[in-house]
Amino acid sequence: MHTFGNRRDIDGLRALAVIPVVLYHFGFGVFSGGFVGVDVFFVISGYLITSIICREINAGRFSFVDFWARRARRIIPALSVMMLAALLVGWVLMPANDYSQLGRAVRYQAMFVSNILFMRQDGYFNPASDFKPLLHTWSLSVEEQYYILFPLLMVLLTRYLRQWRWVLFGLLVVSFALNVWVIRRSPDEAFFLLPMRAWELLCGAMLAVLPASDRKFAPLIYQAVSGVGLLAVLYAIFVFNKYTLFPGWAALLPVLGATAMIWANGHAPTLVGRLLSLRWMVGVGLISYSWYLWHWPVFVYANAISVDGMQALEAGAWVLLTLALAWLSWRLVELPFREKRLLAGRKPVLFGGLATLLIIGLAGQLVRSSDGVPSRLSGQALQYAQARDWQRGQMDCLLQRDSRDMSKVCRFGGDEQTPPVQLVWGDSHAAALKPAIEADAERYGIPVWLASLSGCLPVLGHQTRQQCQDFNQATLQSIREHKIRDVVLAARWSLYLYGEEDGDMQHVLYRDDSRPVAEQEVARDLTAMVHSLRESGARVWIFKEVPLQRQGTVARLASLAMVGRSAERLGRPIADHLARQQFLDTLFTQLSKQDPQVRVIDPTALMCPGAICRAEFDGYSQYMDENHLSDKGGERMKPLLAPIFLSENAVRGG
Repeated sequence: MHTFGNRRDIDGLRALAVIPVVLYHFGFGVFSGGFVGVDVFFVISGYLITSIICREINAGRFSFVDFWARRARRIIPALSVMMLAALLVGWVLMPANDYSQLGRAVRYQAMFVSNILFMRQDGYFNPASDFKPLLHTWSLSVEEQYYILFPLLMVLLTRYLRQWRWVLFGLLVVSFALNVWVIRRSPDEAFFLLPMRAWELLCGAMLAVLPASDRKFAPLIYQAVSGVGLLAVLYAIFVFNKYTLFPGWAALLPVLGATAMIWANGHAPTLVGRLLSLRWMVGVGLISYSWYLWHWPVFVYANAISVDGMQALEAGAWVLLTLALAWLSWRLVELPFREKRLLAGRKPVLFGGLATLLIIGLAGQLVRSSDGVPSRLSGQALQYAQARDWQRGQMDCLLQRDSRDMSKVCRFGGDEQTPPVQLVWGDSHAAALKPAIEADAERYGIPVWLASLSGCLPVLGHQTRQQCQDFNQATLQSIREHKIRDVVLAARWSLYLYGEEDGDMQHVLYRDDSRPVAEQEVARDLTAMVHSLRESGARVWIFKEVPLQRQGTVARLASLAMVGRSAERLGRPIADHLARQQFLDTLFTQLSKQDPQVRVIDPTALMCPGAICRAEFDGYSQYMDENHLSDKGGERMKPLLAPIFLSENAVRGG
């Protein structure tokens, strides 16, 4: 078995790093901290690369071209094949928007800066990231950026400074301090960017540049250090989870654990070293790079065509497929280049690698500039994909965040001078009702206004933006001035109370309070608003929140259609929806019981026939995204709004 080195234990350590990463990504919950495997890889890379550089500098034969050519030979061939495969499979499975984003990611990775792209998008642990086939390449970008800069640094330090090791250690300390400081302020920057990750590679580097010493410790010391290192890594793998503040201080466990194992196992035979040197561990370690490359896009595409979510048995089968692809990649792509059977010269492999990346990058840019080639889609897939954009003018009724025109509303059922009889008021979820409002207003001949502002709950007080306060005050004043008879309050109510399901609390209005206190606050604010509206003479209708879908569900509709799978069972269990809405449902019911002129409109029965809140109905997506109704979804709300138009007040007004 060719290990391309004399440290079989390090090949085994690669296996220890890659196995939890793969199993974590495929949803095996016991490996809740499996993502720390990447940190172990960083330490290994820092150690091995620095060992090579120092050995060649000391021998007086270091060459930047040679170094970068070896890196190109090691990294680019398998990476290029994986990216081409991702583009080809994406052509078959991905709707236009997602395919366009894939093209963008390919372009960035071809320049080894995909970590910067993903840092600007959703976080690593955000469910939305589960649908990005190249998300895992962020770590390769970090390493490649390090490989470009570090040899330059080493040559300068060793040439001009006697105490260069201390400078290297100082950089390690600074990088770690940056990591700890930045993670509280910008977690995504701390996770994805080289300055906050360099210390992990530098831990391996410092291990490689330790001055030679004749001092030997007792064998028990090496056994203990190696064992503690293994326990530290395993603790991180099995105890950490997506809620762990990471990297931060927590990253010390896998990083120092890996460093300890490399040091101890390199100085003496240890039990841990023997375990890592087992034949199967070494074998997995040899294909670890290819396995890492292939496992994530397979997961993403398998997830895209899954109706009920990936179950354990299904996930296991996909893992085996990734292992097979990894072996093929290692055998047919990695080995021929590493053994110099292909492009044996340093310049040919370097320029050939760069040319390949250029071509792949251009292919990605072509996909991006063509908006994901929407002409690929037809029939049902096209229908689902088109639902991801509002076409019925909802955005025209949505006051923009930078607008100062608080009087902007959409008017239906009359001309500009016709005073409204009814008004629908809320956030973007109110705007999503436009197809139903417009149709019913025209049908019944009732003048209706629609006033909506994204991210603004229709209550007074506790608003995070002055614009929301101004908008709500202006809307309430309009209701009083025009003596509007019926007011519909519509919003994504739970967002302002509990935040996004992925933990984003940007829109929470009561974030400084405990959950029970926050619920009391929203109850007080909504009750006050209802009382104000009733005092103005308006009947109040509270439109409950439409069921939320999980991240990726709407995009999955088109993917399923592209492979000919039915989406009838695709959706969210109604139990999940009801659990999230429990307090709000109780609050709305109480308000209705206290005043018969306060009515509640519940879309749940319409959206959730049976046990599933369906993402599609009758061949159409009900959603524009995971929470907003699509054109068709909004139109389906007509029967729910009809009682408002047929109410006693409306009839009198008509």
